[in-house]
Amino acid sequence: MPNRTSLLQRAAAAAAFFVLIASHVARAEDSVAPVHPAARDIAQEERNRALVVNFYDAVFNRHDLRTASTVLAPNYIQHNPHVPTGSAPFIGFFTEYFKHAPDARSAIVRSATDGDLVFLHVHSTGNPQDRGNAIVDIFRVEHGKIAEHWDVVQPVPEQSANDNTMF
Repeated sequence: MPNRTSLLQRAAAAAAFFVLIASHVARAEDSVAPVHPAARDIAQEERNRALVVNFYDAVFNRHDLRTASTVLAPNYIQHNPHVPTGSAPFIGFFTEYFKHAPDARSAIVRSATDGDLVFLHVHSTGNPQDRGNAIVDIFRVEHGKIAEHWDVVQPVPEQSANDNTMF
């Protein structure tokens, strides 16, 4: 049977281990905890939303890529695997895209903000007959410029298993 000192040392070691683990868990939870509404800068979030909505309308509805050159950060990061990263490559990609899809449009159905992130729920179509895609776009705004973009794209099906729309 272990002596009393040995048991105390093991207990102390186990306690130290659990304190260490608990402190890491607490830090991980703190990093993803929502910001208390009183600590949020709602006015800045609304400026970010306006920036993104105006950019989106200009680029994806009016096909005005000059707006992109003033709104995208020079080191713009793109996470869509079909679009190159960087503001100049973005402009080049969509300049070519709109030559082949002049009727492409994207209707913003809803938007939301959280800190430096702006979320758009969009119905995008290639032409008036196209069912289109349901898209969730996420933009990160930094110093008044769009710095980063992610998206999730889902085709609008002909039939649905429910009576709800995608929008």
